[in-house]
Amino acid sequence: MRTGIIVDVNAADRARLEGIVAARNSPQKHVWRARIVLLTADGLGTNEIMRRTGKSKTCLWRWQERFMHEGVDGLLRDKTRKPGKKPLPAATVAKILALPCGKPPRQATHWTGRMVAKAAGVGLRAVQRIWQVNRLQPHRVRTFKTSNDPAFAEKAEDVVGLYMNPPIHAVVVSIDEKSQIQALDRTQPGLPMKPGKCGTMTHDYKRNGTTTLFAALNILDGTVVGRCMPSHTHKEFITFLNAVERAVRPGKIIHAIADNYATHKHPKVKRWLADHPRWVFHFTPTSASWLNAVEGFFSSITRTRIRRGIFKSVADLEDAIRRYIREHNQSSKPFIWTKPADTILAKINRLPVPSE
Repeated sequence: MRTGIIVDVNAADRARLEGIVAARNSPQKHVWRARIVLLTADGLGTNEIMRRTGKSKTCLWRWQERFMHEGVDGLLRDKTRKPGKKPLPAATVAKILALPCGKPPRQATHWTGRMVAKAAGVGLRAVQRIWQVNRLQPHRVRTFKTSNDPAFAEKAEDVVGLYMNPPIHAVVVSIDEKSQIQALDRTQPGLPMKPGKCGTMTHDYKRNGTTTLFAALNILDGTVVGRCMPSHTHKEFITFLNAVERAVRPGKIIHAIADNYATHKHPKVKRWLADHPRWVFHFTPTSASWLNAVEGFFSSITRTRIRRGIFKSVADLEDAIRRYIREHNQSSKPFIWTKPADTILAKINRLPVPSE
């Protein structure tokens, strides 16, 4: 068994070691090495030094011996190590980057890290490092939908124009419905979030029915008029339009932005519009619901109120939605659209032409 080491530290070395420990800019590895030598020189035993420094016995022995052979300078430098592996040849790196951009082998839909590592004859971690440096992510995919509406430019300019330059003495509302909102009740109580652990909920649920939320977002002040109804036919849509009609002050022209859902163009809806001449409908292009401002409100209520909600009945769900809308209207802000129509059209023109 190894006996305790006696280290002789002269006055000059002690002053230098104490300076390393006291200096605020000293690297921490130099600080604890100097403390090991100082504590040893003060006659403390190995176990006590281990307790004070938090280092292992072999670590103590290593730096005690280093000081005895090389002095203080030996504590301030690390031993040279054998060189690591040679970097991969440029041809191998190019192959690792080219393979995932090409056709995958056999019946696979995309290249995986292990597949590329096997094909290139390298380790998986090497492939991952090269992909990370070059921001290549074959495991991820982004979805998109390009509108095939022949009147896309005209409709987009019309809608964006209303957002950025709303008419004077008029109200601009974005109208849509969020259908089939489920009133879900979990089969078991979940656990709340706490430090180090996220909240939990069961993957299975009890479905207590559905409701449809009709909403109209006033872009001038950000307030929402909302109604929950059992379905989303033209009858419910007309009922909702009547609610918006009552909410808007008389004498104001109402410019309504809506998508191309068949309910919005039903013959009875058209007759209702003919009987209410202050209403003007503006339809978004096909497959371009992102131009409808109320979709942002639907996203917000889904993320913050519906998705994790526990609802014993449809009535509970509808009550929660109404309370959320009231709370939203108390702190609403005007809807601000920042992308001019020209910028949107220029980006759309760079996308692939959709097939019919």
